[in-house]
Amino acid sequence: MGKTDKAILVFQTDFTYAEGAVSSMYGVVKCVDRELEIYDGTHYIPRFDIWSASYRLYQSLPFWPTGTIYVSVVDPGVGTSRRACVAKTATGHYVVTPDNGTLTHVARHMGITEVREIDETVNRNPHTRGTSVFHGRDLFGYCAARLASGIILWEEVGPAYPVEQIVRLPLPEPRLEGGLLTGIVEIVDPNFGNAWTNIPFTMFEKAGICYGDMLHLVVRHGAELVLECNLPLVRAFGEVGSGELLAYTNELMNVSFALNQASVVERYGIGFGGDWLISFAK
Repeated sequence: MGKTDKAILVFQTDFTYAEGAVSSMYGVVKCVDRELEIYDGTHYIPRFDIWSASYRLYQSLPFWPTGTIYVSVVDPGVGTSRRACVAKTATGHYVVTPDNGTLTHVARHMGITEVREIDETVNRNPHTRGTSVFHGRDLFGYCAARLASGIILWEEVGPAYPVEQIVRLPLPEPRLEGGLLTGIVEIVDPNFGNAWTNIPFTMFEKAGICYGDMLHLVVRHGAELVLECNLPLVRAFGEVGSGELLAYTNELMNVSFALNQASVVERYGIGFGGDWLISFAK
């Protein structure tokens, strides 16, 4: 980034709006440069949930303009020895975050070309050095604002370290073997209660599965069977009746399963993560 560039800033946290944390972060940004644009990703990541923070970055970051700086602060290790970093993606976006696993999905799906540890002697708010518990405001937001405004260049964020050292969460790959598609429930929709898998629709096509086909779905949490059912693969929710099960292609082109106008997550107790195993067969 050059000295004359001013990047868009997008923030996601687990802070909610119940108190003034988000407002304080944005105030610091405006103190650095009043012209900077600030947008919300979400501030309702589940508390301390690094997996969800990682997924939500992957969900939205590719749809922002090149050069956007995305600040992600879900930081149960705040104030400890975990690295504070800025990562540059292969698409030319930047992520300012604790290096605690939050970069997992971005590294897998977008690629990371460089990562720098934030130099706190330069890029930390000098007015709040007496506390170590609000790095979202004092370190990540402040450094992101300086980078976005052009006060510092990319090389001035801090020292580079090997991309291979980025902390990554275990992220299983989807598989197709003998007509059986396997993967995980990678995330759930907190509003509508749908369950999103990590299996791309293209893999269903390779298996010879088309819209309108009936699928056999099995969901396990570890060794525990949670749900086993048959359901149709459809293009739109309205193709089945209210309250009926369906599979569909979500906004990231992965196949998900749901109840029409109801929550499959609540009805069957569906969770998400690397130990929520699923399989589909025609």
